[in-house]
Amino acid sequence: MSVRADFYMIADRPQFVAQPLLLVCKLAEKAVLAGQACLIYCDSAEQADFLDDLLWEFDPDAFVPHQIFGAEDDEDVDDTPVLLVPPGVDAGIRPLVINLRNTLPPGGYQRVLEIVPGEESARDPARKRWLEYKRLGHELKRNEM
Repeated sequence: MSVRADFYMIADRPQFVAQPLLLVCKLAEKAVLAGQACLIYCDSAEQADFLDDLLWEFDPDAFVPHQIFGAEDDEDVDDTPVLLVPPGVDAGIRPLVINLRNTLPPGGYQRVLEIVPGEESARDPARKRWLEYKRLGHELKRNEM
């Protein structure tokens, strides 16, 4: 089975341009609705905290069960569909990963979702990850948002 890397290019949707993490919330919600557990590799502990709050608030009709992995109050992580993973924490492996870091996530996933910012000047790290995934033989897909 080939591994797939999907790049979500933020360009035309004002809500995602203004707040790219809203797209992460939508993708996490889609994963939960499909019954697929995922890891969200956050760039910092602060980003994990912000995303934790945003997942509760982004849509009054949405429910995305989640928690920050590695927090002292970890409960039922195996039953929690979405785990937010700050740097320095080993959360194991899940088939789906949403990567918010400028480096590739640890291996073992079947599909990785990458968010590419709308600003041209901020896209270089994503371009480097695209090339690295290509070198690893991942199937690549570009999604315009």
